[in-house]
Amino acid sequence: MKFEHMALWCRNLEVMRSFYMKYFAMNSNEKYENHAKKYASYFLSFDTDSSTRLELMQRPDCIDNNVTRGMLMGYAHLAVSVGSREKVDQLTEKLRIDGYSIVGEPRTTGDGYYESIVEDPEGNWIEITE
Repeated sequence: MKFEHMALWCRNLEVMRSFYMKYFAMNSNEKYENHAKKYASYFLSFDTDSSTRLELMQRPDCIDNNVTRGMLMGYAHLAVSVGSREKVDQLTEKLRIDGYSIVGEPRTTGDGYYESIVEDPEGNWIEITE
């Protein structure tokens, strides 16, 4: 077994798609739209592993709860391995310079991960790991 994909509801589908493509080198499929349901989505995947996918979804009747995303009951974060401590530091700094919120500075956690935590444009937490 394996996880097939993870899905995120989005306020701004195009901003979220651009963010994940730019900072995490993800590729996107063509936009899917269901006009009757006012639903749209993209599937994004990595060059190195097209079987690991992120689905970005938008629908106007999706409830916006305006709470801190990483502290909401249920899914807490998405973790992306970038390959090394140096790459964790570099990407974290690039995101900081570009104005994104750094929730957790790069560090070694108690369970042995080297990671930082950043927020995507809509406040979802992303662990950047080595």
